[in-house]
Amino acid sequence: MDSTLLKRNKPHYISIDDSNHFTMFCDALYNLLAALLPQYNDELVIICIGTDRATGDSLGPLIGYKLLDLEFEKVHIYGNLDTPVHAKNLEDITVTVQNKHPHALVIAIDACLGTMQNVGSISIGEGSIKPGAGVQKELTPIGNLHITGIVNFSSFMNMVVLQNTRLSIVMRMADIISGGIRHCIFKYYEHK
Repeated sequence: MDSTLLKRNKPHYISIDDSNHFTMFCDALYNLLAALLPQYNDELVIICIGTDRATGDSLGPLIGYKLLDLEFEKVHIYGNLDTPVHAKNLEDITVTVQNKHPHALVIAIDACLGTMQNVGSISIGEGSIKPGAGVQKELTPIGNLHITGIVNFSSFMNMVVLQNTRLSIVMRMADIISGGIRHCIFKYYEHK
């Protein structure tokens, strides 16, 4: 669901081709979690946005699928391959999260399109994202933190670009992000 960042607090950009990509991602995510989760009663909601109907937009559901077996009392995951969070149900999911987890820290995860030199980079930082902006959809901004994967370059035919994105880049990002989230959650909650 190609996203646009709404609040820019100098997000970290990590190339999946960097030999230290996993360590860099985990360091950035853990530092954010350690600083912010105590302010949110240590409750975490991860919203994995996208659809499996377009390769470039499947990053969120793939990550949600890879985290299905993660069982921590204060960690809640929305969006996966079977029950994706997308344009048609994002408002309902947002209301559900606000009602069920009103004081939780929310991480929004989505694919996005960017400049050619940033393709293959993962962005992580503070602030909301506005899903669907790259494909001219008006959706509610979401998240206290964001993780976006720049899966392809932006053009005047963004929907076509998303549908023709290579699955290999999306899977590599999904592996890094889901593995990093799992690592950081274990590290944070095991010390509680």
